[in-house]
Amino acid sequence: MPHIDAQELAGRYAAVWNERDPELRRKAVHALWSPDGVHALLPPQELRENAVRLGFPTAALEARGHDELEARVARAHEEFVASGEYTFRATAAHAQQVNDVVTFRWESVLTRSGEVTGGGLEFVVVAEDGRIARDYQFVGV
Repeated sequence: MPHIDAQELAGRYAAVWNERDPELRRKAVHALWSPDGVHALLPPQELRENAVRLGFPTAALEARGHDELEARVARAHEEFVASGEYTFRATAAHAQQVNDVVTFRWESVLTRSGEVTGGGLEFVVVAEDGRIARDYQFVGV
C-alpha cells in the first residue's frame, strides 16, 4: 500500500468536481482514478424507492473506467457548479485511512453565502499506484 495523505486525497477529490476547464478536469480524473476505477453512488431515497417498485432490489449507480468517470464528473459539474451557485469541498481534517481504505466527508456549499446545502460520505479503496480503485459515495449521510 503506498503512503498517501488522506486529507490531501480528499481535497483533490473535491477539487475535480469543481474544475471548470474540461481538459484540466479530464486530466484530474485520470490522475485521481485508476484506468478501471469505479465510482458507485447510493442515490437519494426517492430514487431507491422507485427502483424497488420497478423490481430492482438495489439502486446503486456506477461509473466504470475513465470515460464514464469523466462523464459522471462533468455532468455533476454542469448541474451543480457551472452556474457558480454551488461548490464542493472536503470537510476539514476529517479524512481517515486504514490500510487501503480512505473515508472522508464532503459538502455542497452556496458560493455567495458559504451556507452548507448538502453533503455526503466517501469510502475510497486506493490501488497500489495511489489512485482510486473503487469509490463508494453516500449522498446525504
